[in-house]
Amino acid sequence: MTSKPIVAGLCAAAVALTTGSSALAQAAAPAAGVAQVPVTHGPALTGVCIFSFENAIGLSKVGQFVDGRMKQIIAQTNAELTGEKNQIDNDAKALDGQRATLDQTTFEQRGSALQIRASALQRKAQLRDREVQATEQKAVARISQELEPYVRQAYQAKACSILLQRNSVIIGNPAMDLTQAVVNGVDAKITQFTFDRERLDQPGVATPAGGAPPIVQTPGPARPAPTKK
Repeated sequence: MTSKPIVAGLCAAAVALTTGSSALAQAAAPAAGVAQVPVTHGPALTGVCIFSFENAIGLSKVGQFVDGRMKQIIAQTNAELTGEKNQIDNDAKALDGQRATLDQTTFEQRGSALQIRASALQRKAQLRDREVQATEQKAVARISQELEPYVRQAYQAKACSILLQRNSVIIGNPAMDLTQAVVNGVDAKITQFTFDRERLDQPGVATPAGGAPPIVQTPGPARPAPTKK
């Protein structure tokens, strides 16, 4: 038995969180290498409005704050995992160097102990990845909660009859887009809030459901109840 499989097996353990928070990092980001072709729009459609949740996050001050905070949390988590990985790597290399002086039983016992530590680190990396995802989902849900009243306000101010998600519209007249008005409103109310990495290894902590952030819906006026004849 040698320690090389241990070292090789750890290569991916401590780098599982090197990417930034996807939903936030990609919000309002233009496609790379795509030239913007000028478009002449027809008249804005009365009552038809557009809103981009992703752009509102990317443009709002609170969304930019959350993006920066998520990067800090990811960097801290990577530092934790990398420190443990380096320690196991060093111990594995030291064990390789002692192979000629150790009996087979002792060498295999120490190698097995390193394998156990490596497996534990892999599990911790997977847990930290889930925690980072849960943290981002919770933060995005908070931003969604802050945005919703301003979506309703902009919808009513524009006298909209229908509100479309921007990502379902290929091209639309900017005059129908409520996104900037919503961003202006939420920027005046909140620019940041305190949050830390979620801890999913604590008793009683449930893993949040995955998926996209909730869709902000703006219902129309309530219909009167039918009268009895």
